Amino acid sequence: MSPSEASIPPAPSPAPPAAPPGTPADERVRLALLDDHGLIVDSLAMWFGDHAPDFVVAVRATTWMDLIRDPAFPVDLVLMDLQLGDGVSIESRIRACRAAGAKVLVVSALDDEGSRARCLAAGAAGFVSKTLSVAELIDLARRAARGERLRRHPSTGSARRDAGTAATPAEPGSAHLSAAEERALRLYAEGHSTAEVADRMDVGYETAKTYLRRVREKYARVGRPASRKAELIRRAAEDGFLE
Repeated sequence: MSPSEASIPPAPSPAPPAAPPGTPADERVRLALLDDHGLIVDSLAMWFGDHAPDFVVAVRATTWMDLIRDPAFPVDLVLMDLQLGDGVSIESRIRACRAAGAKVLVVSALDDEGSRARCLAAGAAGFVSKTLSVAELIDLARRAARGERLRRHPSTGSARRDAGTAATPAEPGSAHLSAAEERALRLYAEGHSTAEVADRMDVGYETAKTYLRRVREKYARVGRPASRKAELIRRAAEDGFLE
């Protein structure tokens, strides 16, 4: 059975409400919902239809192939589940959507740093937890549709800081990388080994290794740890080196 044959048929829904005053219908954000649970797709579609008249749900899909084969694709924004179990990596899905002109907001039950870093490095506008309320998700979808790159958004299920705790300080400044260090970081964060980085930069292995060591040291000095590869990828995504 093909992926499209195995998908859950979209449930019929009423026509979307009129856009708010001043927002013509043809300027509404065209939204695609991709999750392998049909119930989640239909529930989100209903919520957006009832509470976000500035959006129109153009595609409901439970598989990657359903999304890209839909006549309404590409759209303006795709809300995409991290794990679909179809063998297509999240990086490939995000990059394909971005190449088609669609922004991507990844919504996942796995709120871990490694997954977040991978998605941001691939070009996702943000990575948010499924524990968020739908109202919060709609707000983040609006921001992503406007072109914002979303920083870490705490999940509603996360442990809260004690009352009275000072607000989290502003994000530290730039690590001020040299051109060579920046290029080494880009290549490494895109998945190349240190040896491959050296080859692509036409330098020796030890030189490439030194560039990456300096990158880690510079981020550490401004309070942004990057000792692990996942952390390094996240720093690169945060600073726009992978866009």
